[in-house]
Amino acid sequence: MKNKLSVIVLLAFSLSISGFSQKKNLTYQQAYGKKRPEVSKPLPGISGWFDNDHYLETKTFDEKRQVVKVEAITGKETTYLDYSALNEKLGEGFDLNKSATSTDDLQHFILVKEKNLYYYNTSVGSLKQFTFSEDPEKNPSFSPDNKKVAFTRKNDLYVVDLASGKETRLTNDGSDLILNGYASWVYYEEILGRGSHYRAFWWSPDASMIAYLRFDDSPVPEFPLFNADGVHGSLEITHYPKPGDPNPLVKLGVAHLNSGKTSWIETNEDEDRYVAWPFWTTDSKELIYQYMNRDQDMITFFASDPNTGTLRSIYTEKQKTWVEFFEDVYVFEDGSGFLLRSDKSGWRNLYHYDLQGKLVNQITNFDWRVTGISMVDEKNKTVYFTGTAGASTENHLFSIKLNGKKFKRLTNSSGTHRVSVSPGGKYFYDTYSNYELPAKMGLFKTDGKPVKMLGDSKLPAMDEYNRGKVEMFTIPTENGYDLPAMWILPPDFDENKKYPVIFTIYGGPNAPSVRNSFRRSFGADYLAQNGIITFIVDHRSSGHFGKKAVELMHRNLGKWEMHDYIEAVKWLRKKSFIDEKKIGITGGSYGGYMTCMALTKGADYFTHGIANYSVTDWHLYDNVYTERFMDTPEQNPEGYKNGSALTFVDQFKGEMLITHGTLDDNVHMQNTIQFIDKLEDLDKEFSMLLYPNKRHGWGGPKRTHLTRVSTQFWFKHFLDKELNTDE
Repeated sequence: MKNKLSVIVLLAFSLSISGFSQKKNLTYQQAYGKKRPEVSKPLPGISGWFDNDHYLETKTFDEKRQVVKVEAITGKETTYLDYSALNEKLGEGFDLNKSATSTDDLQHFILVKEKNLYYYNTSVGSLKQFTFSEDPEKNPSFSPDNKKVAFTRKNDLYVVDLASGKETRLTNDGSDLILNGYASWVYYEEILGRGSHYRAFWWSPDASMIAYLRFDDSPVPEFPLFNADGVHGSLEITHYPKPGDPNPLVKLGVAHLNSGKTSWIETNEDEDRYVAWPFWTTDSKELIYQYMNRDQDMITFFASDPNTGTLRSIYTEKQKTWVEFFEDVYVFEDGSGFLLRSDKSGWRNLYHYDLQGKLVNQITNFDWRVTGISMVDEKNKTVYFTGTAGASTENHLFSIKLNGKKFKRLTNSSGTHRVSVSPGGKYFYDTYSNYELPAKMGLFKTDGKPVKMLGDSKLPAMDEYNRGKVEMFTIPTENGYDLPAMWILPPDFDENKKYPVIFTIYGGPNAPSVRNSFRRSFGADYLAQNGIITFIVDHRSSGHFGKKAVELMHRNLGKWEMHDYIEAVKWLRKKSFIDEKKIGITGGSYGGYMTCMALTKGADYFTHGIANYSVTDWHLYDNVYTERFMDTPEQNPEGYKNGSALTFVDQFKGEMLITHGTLDDNVHMQNTIQFIDKLEDLDKEFSMLLYPNKRHGWGGPKRTHLTRVSTQFWFKHFLDKELNTDE
């Protein structure tokens, strides 16, 4: 009897352990909907360093949001800013959490109510309205001394003195065509970047001047976007230059606040060139700006006197293919010069120049990418920077002396590291992960020694689900490029079975997708548990192999990307477990372009595709981006022809879903219309979805719809079954 009881107990225990270890499958709603399982927690909300020994962190206590100042070494916290308490004092309609802007020390805020701007000073607790207009103010920005605010209104530039409330209009010719301090569309999208929010003005360090760009859109062709709402609909007219088209006329000026007048610095607006990314010397005595020719193969730095407008050339870089604007120039506070990250050697490295344009030193000379300047310790002549040493799919923190000596790697664990170095170079905090390790955050000394862990995003529930198996590897090519790749295999992967594959790609120049970091998407896990492999691969010109490989795309967009994606398909076909009749591909924007090319030019290799808001012909995209890589259609007719999906439509075969937002002001729906026009004339079958009034990518209910329809596409064609969104 005793032995039988022992067997029963052991059996029950065994069944209990088996049941406990059995993992759960994700439902569709858990993977894509609002019922996402809580398998991770947020890392500490550190917003930046307060000084060399303290950082600021946002926390929530009893549903009340506060900012605490934390002593890095001890972890001691003191309340720095109590959002909830301050919001109660501010009254209805004001919320510091939704401010238009604030200073780094969170002492000064600009709030918006009923289109007007209010200034709030936390140290004195005062709230003051300082604009009184029916027209909205855009990009309000504090002066360096926090005593003034500049903004644009109806395409004119204004400044307000916060103490007196006096408003000064600095320009007077703003209109639908003339934009002062507010970027023309192509400058916003391709030169200043979306992070600018169209802002095109820059304060001088002494707060006495504002440099700004003036745009005249009158030469730029108009493009109509149709809004189908209402009975009659309406047209939205945009000024959008296509390849070979005229650009906006651009001038660079400096507004002097004491007089309200502008000194014009760069006035050659009739010259076909680009002017952007100005920066001031720390003493405000000179404004340095970047000048690029229309061919985009040469860039020059000009230093200008903001009072007289006199110029001197201090740096010129010319490359045989293209150059790019320098967006993160570091200017030494002591006036000794500036640091650049240039790829003129074939890899992006650090260079130190004085203000006369003389090379002081090439600080780094690596055959890997320097990805950013984190902090410059001028006192100790040390630069902290990030880069890809060791593996092109990773990102690490390093330090080096300005003379190029004492190079040291400061992050040790493999993976992708996002760091912030304290202003005195004493500590850095690091958020890091790799494809196996969920994100963690740690505090380190700048000699690389760990101080303490600050957070771990992983919750025990993460191990309760059947997540796909991630593997990273490389795929060899005949030219010696080993293409970085990764896949997410089914959790019950069996080499004796056949699996369909979906390439998820972007594919643009110098835009890698394969990174050794922890993925957050449940979508690939859901596909994996249903027997679909998600596959990611980067082509030779995606950035892993330096500028020498990226510039292979010059005048050849579409050529090497498709070549390498096809090489990846060939490699996959050699795997016994790959179903070569089900090789899918999907992407948006440039990734949509790649999908259109894959189902036409590459249709012998790719069988299914979903193309979202795609470029289909480079004649139809904007001139700054396209001409950088392709030159103009007149200069490179064969490149434009061979890089167009329209050229290869007669080769189209397979199953394809095409989607586009009807008000896409970036990649116009014109691209999709011209593509399907040719498909229809050739009697090709395809599916198409339009998303009314959506622009370049979208969220909300229509994103939910696109996700469901896309997943259903894969289920129908790859699994021969209907998608059940309730499971």
